[in-house]
Amino acid sequence: MSPRGRARGRTQVCGDREAQAKLRRAEQFMEVATLIRDERDPDWASAAAALAVLAGISASDAACCKALGQRSRGQDHHDAEALLELIEPGGKNAANAMRRLINLKDEAHYGFYNVATQDLRSAITQAQRLIRFAREVLER
Repeated sequence: MSPRGRARGRTQVCGDREAQAKLRRAEQFMEVATLIRDERDPDWASAAAALAVLAGISASDAACCKALGQRSRGQDHHDAEALLELIEPGGKNAANAMRRLINLKDEAHYGFYNVATQDLRSAITQAQRLIRFAREVLER
């Protein structure tokens, strides 16, 4: 689980306590995203997707804090992918989930129109993968 390469962008030192807090936050964002999604009101799709993105980012932070002792703090959320890839086992898959999720971020957070149902499903799925990964890392 130790870093084998260099992280891109800015990072912040963190540890077990911060990892637990970030995982709780990820779970809270995910719970609300799921509640909104279950309303099946298309006007809420972007809000649900935005919360799923935040859940995934928080889960990524939790895993990185626990496994690496640092999290990404740069403006580019894709920098977190490089950190996730350093976590063994499972980091490469987590980085792929993060990449897919971050690719939806701009539309969910800043778009003029509602996120498509398929994109909302994808955001929820990727965030759930990252939360599961973070839980696994925190249990090690």
